[in-house]
Amino acid sequence: MAQVNQFGQQVGEVVEGWEPRPAPEPARHEGRYVTLVPLSSAHYADLYAATCGPDDGALWTYRPVPRPGSLAELWMHLAALVDSPANLTYALIPAEGASAGRAAGLASYMRIEPAHGQIEVAGVLFGRALQRTRAATEAIHLLMRHAFDDLGYRRFEWKCDSLNEPSRRAAARLGFDFEGTFRHHMVTQGRSRDTDWFSVIDPQWPSVRSAHERWLDPGNFDDRGRQRTSLSDLTGALRR
Repeated sequence: MAQVNQFGQQVGEVVEGWEPRPAPEPARHEGRYVTLVPLSSAHYADLYAATCGPDDGALWTYRPVPRPGSLAELWMHLAALVDSPANLTYALIPAEGASAGRAAGLASYMRIEPAHGQIEVAGVLFGRALQRTRAATEAIHLLMRHAFDDLGYRRFEWKCDSLNEPSRRAAARLGFDFEGTFRHHMVTQGRSRDTDWFSVIDPQWPSVRSAHERWLDPGNFDDRGRQRTSLSDLTGALRR
């Protein structure tokens, strides 16, 4: 709620006791269905197998580079992520399914701004065996939970190419609110990109966290692993 200062100007409300938040440190985050570990070269071969097959080109359409054609090409792409001082990238290792025990995807903390309590999940890449699984959803949940509950961040962002409809649907399903479009935001693989912005902020997080936890509960799945209640229903109810 806006306030009025001594000059008669509207200003934002005071954030009582605010101090810059800690930056995330490389650490292992373990859930029921997936474990997140800081990305290293030990994961590159598994990630190449999971995301760079001859039929995996579509996984790379909205990424900064097209599908690497060799392990060496992927190595160069991932080494840049590992070496970046501004980002923290995790390998996603599911505990179940065809890729159990092996790195099957990536996700990064980016745009980390401890002074303002803002952080983004970006560079999300799920191999086909990881897509539409409990492990994939839990991976994002673990990153959100660490940022909000452990580090005390105020804002968690998700951004995607405006034409990347699966990513837009994923943001809504996970409980993010659409904030708007940055037009001509980037040039990616030689193409113009408009970027859609989504966020969850700290007052929303307890309800979003509860929806995630209800969906991830083993009781929400039958003996064949089929969901009883969809996450979209749970997070959609928060908007209503």
